[in-house]
Amino acid sequence: MVSIPERYRGHRFSVEVVEQCVWLHYRFALSHRNIEEMIAKRGIPVSYETVREWCQKFGSVYATRLKKKRVRFRTKWHLDEVSIKMNGVRHYLWRAVDQRGMVIDILVQPRRDRWAALHFLRQLLRAAERPPYVIITDKLRNYAAAKRLILPKVIHRQSCYLNNGAENSHQPTRLRERQMKRFKSPEQAHAI
Repeated sequence: MVSIPERYRGHRFSVEVVEQCVWLHYRFALSHRNIEEMIAKRGIPVSYETVREWCQKFGSVYATRLKKKRVRFRTKWHLDEVSIKMNGVRHYLWRAVDQRGMVIDILVQPRRDRWAALHFLRQLLRAAERPPYVIITDKLRNYAAAKRLILPKVIHRQSCYLNNGAENSHQPTRLRERQMKRFKSPEQAHAI
């Protein structure tokens, strides 16, 4: 691991300012321009382009640090997928939410088949510390096929009414998609 002075060498602003900007971006999902305004209110003239460069350079360090501090996920997972268009091509945004509404993981894929569901479940197991006790999905058969291979002992409930936790978690993504007019890349859809 690189020491703190080495990592911030050559930057005009102090370590605290850089850390505050990057933390605001990744903790509260604020835009670079909003962070620029917040920091300017404190008397520090930082452009949004500088904040963007800091987020690209130091973002992975802060994102992993925030993920480690995250509360443990509950044992009931709600899984759902929603169709989105990126550059005129249909993709599927897969999302898993625990029973409290905490987003476990998000994945954007061009397909919605059994292999995509397998990939998503494997990614979920890597993100969570332990497997769930119950998985709640809609009536898509791909979840059952993937669950049989990866999580055979987990209870699987299929109901469109029980899966409201995952359905409601798509609302911020849809709102952001409308604001941006459309998504241009998978990274934009992952940002929530």
